[in-house]
Amino acid sequence: MKRISILGSTGSVGRQVLEVIADFPERFQVVGLSAGGNKDLLGEQILRFRPKVVSLSQKKYAEELKREFKDVEVVWGEEGAEAVASYSGADLVVAAIVGASGLKPTLSALRAGKNIALANKESLVMAGKILVREASQYGVNILPIDSEHSAIFQVLSCGKKEYVRRIILTASGGPLHRVSEEDLPYVTKEVALSHPTWNMGRKITIDSATLMNKGLEVIEAHWLFGIPPDKISVYIHPQSIVHSMVEYIDGSIIAQMSIPDMKIPIAYALSYPERIPTKAEGFISALGGGLTFEEVDHHRFPALGLAYEAIFQGGTMPAVMNAANEVAVEFFLNDRIKFTEIIDTVRWVMELHKTLSGDVLEEVLESSAWAREKAKSIIQR
Repeated sequence: MKRISILGSTGSVGRQVLEVIADFPERFQVVGLSAGGNKDLLGEQILRFRPKVVSLSQKKYAEELKREFKDVEVVWGEEGAEAVASYSGADLVVAAIVGASGLKPTLSALRAGKNIALANKESLVMAGKILVREASQYGVNILPIDSEHSAIFQVLSCGKKEYVRRIILTASGGPLHRVSEEDLPYVTKEVALSHPTWNMGRKITIDSATLMNKGLEVIEAHWLFGIPPDKISVYIHPQSIVHSMVEYIDGSIIAQMSIPDMKIPIAYALSYPERIPTKAEGFISALGGGLTFEEVDHHRFPALGLAYEAIFQGGTMPAVMNAANEVAVEFFLNDRIKFTEIIDTVRWVMELHKTLSGDVLEEVLESSAWAREKAKSIIQR
């Protein structure tokens, strides 16, 4: 029986994690749940999974849950999420909080000696150097949940890292893959949120539309697998069947393939180093018209180039890029800026930033906070 805490249990990934767990009650037990402000859904999850400790972002909601569930420890705020992350009864912590707010709870889980199933790529983007160092120090694993990084993680078992020529990340192209450059400024949020393949949260879906999501994944892959950024390539693969590939020095390219279903990499991360059966099927029929791969048009989608620039500069620059992007996406979703102004804002903030080493958490958090305020002031001006 593997005991699991979930950070971000009411989000898209968190809900799917619980669906996988529900299929295997003899293998997994939920001991901790952390959510934002969705008190009602968290209450339903408490009734079904009976965790020992839960957290909400706001104290008033937490106090309501306390009165309703006398046998559950209820905490709140950033400290509450960290308490769930470091709960002594957990064997594995699923880090599925969206955005920068997932960093400190993830770090708390590592320092408590917990293995991490990571769906929060922003944590590694912001502070990859710190998280990898802490994982090594405390002797714990960071297991990827993202389908692309799960694919790479599995394929790397086929050969030693020194035999890797490059990692090839695949991208669906998102909902705007065929939209002309002239039309991009007029894309509405409804169109940008209509992803053709994956059912994801709003923020990550917009990141997929700008291709910033793939840029974040390049940085995440660098830290997860210790591969230099110049050995990480990205190709558009609209079918989303090949989730990523590794090219070895002898010319062999090995891929991991499946239908686009997040429950497959989730199940692998939860059960690792074992595998468990899932209900996913239909691979042959999903091939349909075959598999295609295309070069990324960096002129139409400059976010990917910015991500490479950020990781090559290193230090606090990736955290600044991530923070500016989070703010800009929020403004776009609130109909305050045009679609193309998301990445314009990120670029301007990066140009204004004086990069620090990023060796300590305080530098990362301060730079991230600076970038948020700078992005807001640019947009409002």
